[in-house]
Amino acid sequence: MTGIRIAMWSGPRNISTAMMRSFGNRPDTTVVDEPFYAVYLAATGIDHPIREQVLATMPTDWRVVVDRVTGPIPDGRTVFYQKHMTHHLLPEVGRGWLTGLRHAFLIREPAAVLASYLRKRSEVTLDDTGLPQQRTLFDYLCETTGTVPPVVDAADVLRHPEAMLRSLCAALDIPFHHAMLSWPPGTRPTDGVWAPHWYHAVEQSTGFAPYRPDNEVLPDHLKALADQCRGFYDGLHGQRLRPDDPSLAAVVVD
Repeated sequence: MTGIRIAMWSGPRNISTAMMRSFGNRPDTTVVDEPFYAVYLAATGIDHPIREQVLATMPTDWRVVVDRVTGPIPDGRTVFYQKHMTHHLLPEVGRGWLTGLRHAFLIREPAAVLASYLRKRSEVTLDDTGLPQQRTLFDYLCETTGTVPPVVDAADVLRHPEAMLRSLCAALDIPFHHAMLSWPPGTRPTDGVWAPHWYHAVEQSTGFAPYRPDNEVLPDHLKALADQCRGFYDGLHGQRLRPDDPSLAAVVVD
């Protein structure tokens, strides 16, 4: 394979689309939005918004998806940024292809994830958060590659966008572009067909929103779920990149 393929593993409601906008605004990068989504929906039978449109417009065979994300980089670009939901990587999906990609993990404090998720759907489970799957995949990659993939926390990115993006680029061994800090508003042809349901705020954005603590009080059943999530989150949070780490200095390209 030629070029650089970056798999960003996230859960839902986790600034993952804003991060995709950031990378998509680089002149050397093309992006793909949740390529395993239809595989996940077809295999689980789960009822998500716009389910039938997703199944009609995306491949449901994981092998076809793997061929796409490991194949030629579209549009003649040299970097292929892949926005993945970790819970879409089902156990039956082979793992051998993962060694050809550079991996990163995007996490967010569980209570904030659950509060945001609840605004879009009435129910959420532990698996819906993607956190157990993130931890399992993180440990797998550490073991199989012998390296620790970079982890970034959404709160750190919103507080210190330039410092965190510089650190992330350095950890991925790619140059940092100032174009990653702002982007034009609107839709993108690379957005998934689910964008009208989920991406309203991102479509109006021109950069990362200022950090605001989520003070919303969770219902009791979600408080218990947040506690379940905490162990997975805390383990990854302890591995996260810091905005003030002097060892992470990316090459800068204007």
